Amino acid sequence: MARIKQSLVLGRFTRNTGYEPDRVIEEARALGIQGVELVRPEIWPAVKAAGLKIVGIGGHGNFVDGLNRRENHARIEEELEKNIEIAASNDIANLICLSGTRRGLSDEEGIDNTAEGLLRVVKLAEKAGVVLMIELCNSKVDHPDYQADHTRWGVEVCKRVNSPSCKLLYDIYHMQIMEGDIIRTVTENIDFIGHFHIAGNPGRNNIDDTQELNYVGIMKAIAATSFHGYVGHEYTPVGDAMRVLRDTYKILDV
Repeated sequence: MARIKQSLVLGRFTRNTGYEPDRVIEEARALGIQGVELVRPEIWPAVKAAGLKIVGIGGHGNFVDGLNRRENHARIEEELEKNIEIAASNDIANLICLSGTRRGLSDEEGIDNTAEGLLRVVKLAEKAGVVLMIELCNSKVDHPDYQADHTRWGVEVCKRVNSPSCKLLYDIYHMQIMEGDIIRTVTENIDFIGHFHIAGNPGRNNIDDTQELNYVGIMKAIAATSFHGYVGHEYTPVGDAMRVLRDTYKILDV
């Protein structure tokens, strides 16, 4: 069984927590966390100096006007081309991509358009060794009307793009809200998943006995697959952020 590699979304542990980025980075390094995500460029040197990897950054904007509409493709292509170059130059593995909201668009048309938009840049991503990750988010609580809100939708996009540089960012919190059945869904679709995010549900907070997901079981199931990517801490810690990070690290460290 492979050991789970862990990363964290830095802003979740600095925003209103009383901790500065340098302290969080050092704590993460000391714990054994191997990567940091969605971190501002001015902090990249500190991340690298600590021996951590910048796992992923945003590829383009935004949650509303995304890849599912052709009128956004030229803008997104330009943004992704720029960020692929930045990622390749800084050894950043992943760029997060967003479907956009439905606004009456059928799932089939949204899938077609999203795949078409990604095909415009995926060869460049392959050449650069960068993965374009379609983020799966819930449309029930956090991102109303967001289209990539089920695993099947994202998998179908990946199949049509048919590239090792097109994967899913599978957010366990979001997919628990939308469809549940996490372990079965993950293990059946692991070849299409490039990265995981975690948070407790309900609340998007700590991984503890106030929430409904069994993360020990989920991590063991992921570790038993061919997955070699990262699992990222993307929750809002309740209580002392460093204590929460330490406790969660132990839960995921299977």
